[in-house]
Amino acid sequence: MRIRATVAAVTGALALTALAVPAAQAAGSSAPSRADYRTDATKAFAASHSAGSGITAFSTAADTTDGPDVTFSNLKIASAIKVGTTNMVATTVTYTMTHGADVDITSDDFATGPYIYKGTFDSPSNAALGDEAATCTATSSTTANCKGDIDIRPAEGDLVNADAGTWSAGALAITYSNQGETDQGSLGTTKVQRYSKLTVNAGPEPVYKGKTVTSTGKLSRANWEDNEYHGYTVQPVKLQFRKAGTSTYTTIKTVNSDSYGNVKATATATYDGYWRFSFAGTTTTPAVSAAGDYVDVK
Repeated sequence: MRIRATVAAVTGALALTALAVPAAQAAGSSAPSRADYRTDATKAFAASHSAGSGITAFSTAADTTDGPDVTFSNLKIASAIKVGTTNMVATTVTYTMTHGADVDITSDDFATGPYIYKGTFDSPSNAALGDEAATCTATSSTTANCKGDIDIRPAEGDLVNADAGTWSAGALAITYSNQGETDQGSLGTTKVQRYSKLTVNAGPEPVYKGKTVTSTGKLSRANWEDNEYHGYTVQPVKLQFRKAGTSTYTTIKTVNSDSYGNVKATATATYDGYWRFSFAGTTTTPAVSAAGDYVDVK
């Protein structure tokens, strides 16, 4: 689920669709479809804006105007979310919710869930939530431990390439009876990264001792705008070798990928073993190592 561009009233409403699953439904009654979540939450959120409440999906650090009396803390999220070109990626988030004595978190009228956003809290360029509300377990009359997912679908246009990098995390709660919404950002950070791939082919096979082994491969990463993989250009890539019968790779040299993401490196054949390329990663792209290619030395 996403918010693209400005996170204005209506798009903010779409972001809340994932939370339109009452807590009671998690206990056993059948939940509506994902489209129903979107429709119901959009209507509730848009109604609160048309009523002049002034609440937006990401308005203040802890906006409780017309929303449930809740605050959030202890949020934990993965350090990185690696997103490819087609498959939905789900990331579990946990957090503590503290609420007023008058807030019934088991009511059909109440739902809560985590979200992540790119950019500033007041004006995020994009955001993502889960398809369903978080599940919460009461730890006292006014606190609960909650767990929910962030769901990202690259094939449905949830991301553009500029979204790669550091995102902030938060949590929100809504009540349906008055279309109230409370949210709190800056509770943590994660990296949303363009999934990477790296290949290697070493040869000749076999090779005579003292002769040259040439390794070729390609470093590529997901493009979220055309849903293909393209070469990651001008990036440092290590050529590594593992002697047969051992478990540790040693770096032989570092080369750069070319303007197409292709990688080529040469080394002297000394022992039977495995050759691979390894990329350390960047903020926008995760680290990756190719599977070792075995070369027999005569």
